[in-house]
Amino acid sequence: MTENNSVKYKISKKMPVFGTMASVNMNKDELTKLIESNNYDFVLIDGQHAPLNEDSISNFCYIANELNIHVQFRIKHTNLAFLSGNYIDLGPSGVEIPQIELESTVIETINNFYYPPKGIRSWGGQDRVGLSQKPSRLEYSHWWENYGTLWLQLESVDAVKNCRKFAKPGVDCLSFGPADLSFSLENTSNHNFKSIEDCVAFTSNELSSTNTAVCFRNDLGSRQLYLDMGVTVLLETPKGKWAR
Repeated sequence: MTENNSVKYKISKKMPVFGTMASVNMNKDELTKLIESNNYDFVLIDGQHAPLNEDSISNFCYIANELNIHVQFRIKHTNLAFLSGNYIDLGPSGVEIPQIELESTVIETINNFYYPPKGIRSWGGQDRVGLSQKPSRLEYSHWWENYGTLWLQLESVDAVKNCRKFAKPGVDCLSFGPADLSFSLENTSNHNFKSIEDCVAFTSNELSSTNTAVCFRNDLGSRQLYLDMGVTVLLETPKGKWAR
């Protein structure tokens, strides 16, 4: 769990990082087997389209943190971005905010994700990842700034067009929601994107000079296609099993 081999470090250096979806109902053996199946760097649990409660998130993260597995948590709704710090207090190593549309939401999320002086996140929570190793307030807050991962999800044509504005310091990754973005592509006029892949390539180019990486939810076996587009974070989702 050191900073120089963390998921955040790899993302910041735009090294390839691979993850997969997980169920909060997995036990330790099941989670271990899942990670080892493709040597994954992280798992993502979904609070947007799955029936989760805070106890189940905390219990799952306790198991994952014992195994030193990075947990990314997609929150329920964009309008709950101000609760990013509260979700992190339950034990995840990062959050993903769905359906980002406004720069003000990005700023609000950053403020609540990081402790002062970078943000305004409140101190507290005994279930936080890494707390037992770094119980000092100042030591932990510095460690978190260099460990926790903040993702924002692009799911509309306008969000893709504005991706560079969203790639602010502290935002580790802009991820894609292919299904909702497809709706937007089909129902939005005045754009030049012919496909999801066009959107991904555009975003990768826009972020090439930033420290913010691009994540795509890919099916098993399609890694190279997106790596060649400049995507460095891949979330593998077997067909038919998980909502996107």
